[in-house]
Amino acid sequence: MAPPAGGGDPEAPAPAAERPPAPGPGSGPAAAALSPAAGKVPQASAMKRSDPHHQHQRHRDGGEALVSPDGTVTEAPRTVKKQIQFADQKQEFNKRPTKIGRRSLSRSISQSSTDSYSSAASYTDSSDDETSPRDKQQKNSKGSSDFCVKNIKQAEFGRREIEIAEQEMPALMALRKRAQGEKPLAGAKIVGCTHITAQTAVLMETLGALGAQCRWAACNIYSTLNEVAAALAESGFPVFAWKGESEDDFWWCIDRCVNVEGWQPNMILDDGGDLTHWIYKKYPNMFKKIKGIVEESVTGVHRLYQLSKAGKLCVPAMNVNDSVTKQKFDNLYCCRESILDGLKRTTDMMFGGKQVVVCGYGEVGKGCCAALKAMGSIVYVTEIDPICALQACMDGFRLVKLNEVIRQVDIVITCTGNKNVVTREHLDRMKNSCIVCNMGHSNTEIDVASLRTPELTWERVRSQVDHVIWPDGKRIVLLAEGRLLNLSCSTVPTFVLSITATTQALALIELYNAPEGRYKQDVYLLPKKMDEYVASLHLPTFDAHLTELTDEQAKYLGLNKNGPFKPNYYRY
Repeated sequence: MAPPAGGGDPEAPAPAAERPPAPGPGSGPAAAALSPAAGKVPQASAMKRSDPHHQHQRHRDGGEALVSPDGTVTEAPRTVKKQIQFADQKQEFNKRPTKIGRRSLSRSISQSSTDSYSSAASYTDSSDDETSPRDKQQKNSKGSSDFCVKNIKQAEFGRREIEIAEQEMPALMALRKRAQGEKPLAGAKIVGCTHITAQTAVLMETLGALGAQCRWAACNIYSTLNEVAAALAESGFPVFAWKGESEDDFWWCIDRCVNVEGWQPNMILDDGGDLTHWIYKKYPNMFKKIKGIVEESVTGVHRLYQLSKAGKLCVPAMNVNDSVTKQKFDNLYCCRESILDGLKRTTDMMFGGKQVVVCGYGEVGKGCCAALKAMGSIVYVTEIDPICALQACMDGFRLVKLNEVIRQVDIVITCTGNKNVVTREHLDRMKNSCIVCNMGHSNTEIDVASLRTPELTWERVRSQVDHVIWPDGKRIVLLAEGRLLNLSCSTVPTFVLSITATTQALALIELYNAPEGRYKQDVYLLPKKMDEYVASLHLPTFDAHLTELTDEQAKYLGLNKNGPFKPNYYRY
């Protein structure tokens, strides 16, 4: 930037002859900045006062006045503040309304974007145009087009994200190193439907290193990291996902993973049960070659048990959600940290003194309550299970019914895995600016559909944040349209996901290599020995040293020195 012409003081007041005219049409800071006259610098002598006895007072129009001893009031010279500008500022000023740097919009998940009462759109944070990925023709550097992501050019950035995640996933990296030579998944054709994040990418690449072929879709329309999906596609993984999918896009992506000529899956890795449901509905004959299902969410496991009870489960299924390593680490510790991250990023709120109701006191609820209590929030809990309810009371939380506190709380958080936990009646009674969000997997816990009515106005505030406005002016703040808060609006701790991902990988290896007849058409828990193995792989990160049983001690307890150390009925 060039120094001011003439070398004068840019803060010096202008003499009367060079004083700017009074504001009028076309005047103002923007016009002044673009005007050639703005470059003139007043003379330094204009700063001198003619009489030291002059007093200063503010003129009624905002300027400064000088008062002489005889009472005469004269207007003081005004200060012109020079605005430093680049040579091409004028041109850039006129170019601002372009697509560059704007967040693009995609179709609303369940309503047309033309509906006045639906959320206007879903934002994607890293796209550079508004074209749907389904309408693009993209190829990776190897010439393959068997994928559908937002922008394949983001692959380099996604690769960096994956490399960072690898540093915090020691067990998966150790498993990859130990089993890479044996290829325990050689011949496995795994179709997956999970959150597509950097951590999932490490899992997928580990499965590939162990011999598996993978095709992947997203289990949540908001949680996909576009750059990571691009990096996986560039590496040769058929990935069909992008952030901000519509509901139609969601099912289309799953179908593209499953329905492909010359390739049929023999293993399913699911998160929520949508992939399993789609295959049952559209391609039931595929189950003749599928060896097993691995499911990691409460919602998906519930669906599997329903199929088993009805006698419709065609293959063995592994319930990863109820494994110790998933329940006690991912569900508890992950949510304890990520609930605060998700709320802060979306609302910038302070937690101290806020009244919060957490619906459900399972492992997810316990993690949320512990984090909010530590931040100084007043936390209430709702619960149907008397055992969990008693735990909440013993942990210092007041157990209530939602109706009792709904008018006074500042935040409502659901984490039950159930449906219609927060109904339209509850939403109508909430106070102005109450924040409503979900930490359970499914988007059924909050009755969002009941809010898509003509009398309510939806106003998009920022990415994943909607104001739903009532006719009387009351508004609630709805996060992620009732979908999973932490993965939709923030990130989750990589180290904890390493525990879950390793558990999933071992479950796939177990089901794929199990001899005929070991597992029947039912839902199974991960063997205790595998849970302990997953935990042991993560201990070196903490420089932790396990104590070993002596032969005498092992005999006394009736245990094998190498485990398992607890019976299956043990509650950690």
